[in-house]
Amino acid sequence: MSKRFLALSTLAIVLAAGGGTARAQSFFEGKAVRLVVGFAPGGGFDTYARVISRHMGRHIPGNPTIVVENMTGAGSLISANHLYRVAKPDGLTIGHFNGALFLGQALGQPGIEFDARKFELIGAPIKEDSVCALTRASGITSVDKWMASKTPVKLGGVAPGGTPDANARILKAALGLPIQLVSGYKGTAEIRLAASSGEVGGACWSWESMRSTWRSALDSGEVVAVLQTSARPFPDLTGVPLALNLAKTDEARQLIKVGIQNTAAFARPLALPPGTPKDRVLTLRKAFQETLKDSAFLAEAEKAKLTLDPATAEELDKMVAEAFALDAALLAKLKDVLYK
Repeated sequence: MSKRFLALSTLAIVLAAGGGTARAQSFFEGKAVRLVVGFAPGGGFDTYARVISRHMGRHIPGNPTIVVENMTGAGSLISANHLYRVAKPDGLTIGHFNGALFLGQALGQPGIEFDARKFELIGAPIKEDSVCALTRASGITSVDKWMASKTPVKLGGVAPGGTPDANARILKAALGLPIQLVSGYKGTAEIRLAASSGEVGGACWSWESMRSTWRSALDSGEVVAVLQTSARPFPDLTGVPLALNLAKTDEARQLIKVGIQNTAAFARPLALPPGTPKDRVLTLRKAFQETLKDSAFLAEAEKAKLTLDPATAEELDKMVAEAFALDAALLAKLKDVLYK
């Protein structure tokens, strides 16, 4: 290859890359990007979204404003369906909803109007490894007390397929814990209020979210973490047992692994509608990854006690594909536990 041809080829690549950046800048400049959260204000999804929204715009060419909107209902299913069926695929609407709905589609969950494999995924800021926490007023301050309870302990939920709901249903089926699921709350912020009033005893959801949004009650001892559903214990929860270690059968272990732990990995996606132009998808993926390294973002996340354990778009795509390749018998059992 001649030096002149090589130089011209290199120049062409540089110009093409520069043209892509210029196109992205001209598109996003002066616009507002909607970050639609499927849960109520004050919960974990909302908290992460608002911190991300304050920094990600700096890393998008043209520096658009990012505005968080809350579209609640059906454990974020309404917002996920909206992103898929209604939102324009122009890169100006990003969804942040419960990724456990992806497994829900594989299980035939009613109400799902999307194909998870067609969303354009951007990434996820955190995995959703969950902890069950109960109020001291409920009288349940350990798994032993919970197991010995003469009456079912009321746990708050959001909707079929939601993380608090799935945890409650699977733990009841796998471990035999006495649980009465009280579903229909619009997010974990509402569940916390219900717990403080005695309407429910507590709930199970992301520890990273819980320890940020329920911090004062945990610090005061009003709320006690009693069970971890993650594969590995959290360093700050020494002595709190793992649900998997309490399972007595292979079926129980499988239910916990697939129904809780595997879905935790893709539970908090940022997604775009199908058909979004690829250059804008790549621009937003890059901006999200750059935001995760932004010193101002990291400082705010630390102040808010938000832990980061991100997943890339490629990792999320792989996990979604795996959810649709699960054993048919296991899918049938999960469907029975989660929705019947």
